[in-house]
Amino acid sequence: MRGRILLGASVLAALVVTACTTVVLMLVEPAVSPAEAIKTGGLSGGAVVALYALWLNDRRRRTEEARHELETEKVADERFARSVELLGNEADQVRVGALHALVWLAESSPRYKQTVLDVLCAYLRRPFSHPSYALRADDPDQAPATGGAPDADLERQVRLTAQRLITDLLPWGMNHDPRAYHLDLTGASLEYFRLEGRRIGRLTARRTRFYGITRLGGVEASKPAMFSGASFLGKVDMRDSRFGGGVSFQGATFCGEAVLQGASAATFVDVDSTPPERHSGVLTVAEGTRVAGDRASWPLACTPA
Repeated sequence: MRGRILLGASVLAALVVTACTTVVLMLVEPAVSPAEAIKTGGLSGGAVVALYALWLNDRRRRTEEARHELETEKVADERFARSVELLGNEADQVRVGALHALVWLAESSPRYKQTVLDVLCAYLRRPFSHPSYALRADDPDQAPATGGAPDADLERQVRLTAQRLITDLLPWGMNHDPRAYHLDLTGASLEYFRLEGRRIGRLTARRTRFYGITRLGGVEASKPAMFSGASFLGKVDMRDSRFGGGVSFQGATFCGEAVLQGASAATFVDVDSTPPERHSGVLTVAEGTRVAGDRASWPLACTPA
C-alpha cells in the first residue's frame, strides 16, 4: 500500500514538474516552440520518475542486505549452538573438531570471539587429572608412561588443543584489535600453558594448577591478573610481562623457578604469599602502586611511574 502511494506521488510530482517547466519556458523564452517546451518539460518530469526509481532500487538493495545479514547471523548462531553441543560428545576427535569450529566462527564473526573464549575456558575448568601430573608435576612429558589411562590421554590432547586455540585467538604483535579479551581459568588444570606476547584484559586464575613450564613472557594485561591460590608446579616465565591492571599472587605456591626479568606491575600488587625459592630478576612496581603483603621478602623493585 505504501509503495503504491509513493508511486502515485512520484507520478503526480512528475506531471507537476512537466507542466511547470513547460509553462515557465513558454513565458521566459517566447521564441521556444510549444513542442520544444513540452519536450523539455517531459524530460524534467522523467527525471523525477528516474530519481524515484533509483531511490526504490537502493531501498530494495538495503532491505536485501539486511535480510542477508540476519540470515547469516542465524546460521552463525546455529553453528555456535551445534559446536557447543558437540563438546559433550564422547569421541575425542569430535570434541577437537567442535573446538576448531568455534574458533573458525570467532575469526569469521568477531562478535563471537569473547563468547568462544569463555566456552574454551569453561571447558578447561572441567575437573581433570592425568597420571603424569602425580609423577612429574614440573614436567609431565618426562613422566614414565603408565599406559593405564587411555581416556585421560585422549582428553589431555583435547585440553591441549583448547589451550593452544585460546592463545591463537588473542591479539598479539601487529594485530591491532582494540578490544580487551578476558580469560576465566579459575580452578583449571593447565599443562604447559603459554600466553607469550598476548594482549589481554582480565586474567582470572584463582586456584589454578599450572603443570610444566608456564610461559607468560611479554603478556600485556590491561585489567587485573589474579593468581590467588594458584600453584605453579613447574617453572613460570614472566619476563617482560606488563600487568598494568594489577596482579595478585595471594596464597600462590611456586614450586619451580620464577623468571621475572623485565616484568612490571601497576595499580596494585598482592604478594601475601611465600615468595618463590628460586627466581631470576625482579618484578618492577610502578610508583604509587598499592602493595599488599611482605614486600621485603619478595623480589620487588620500585620505579617511578
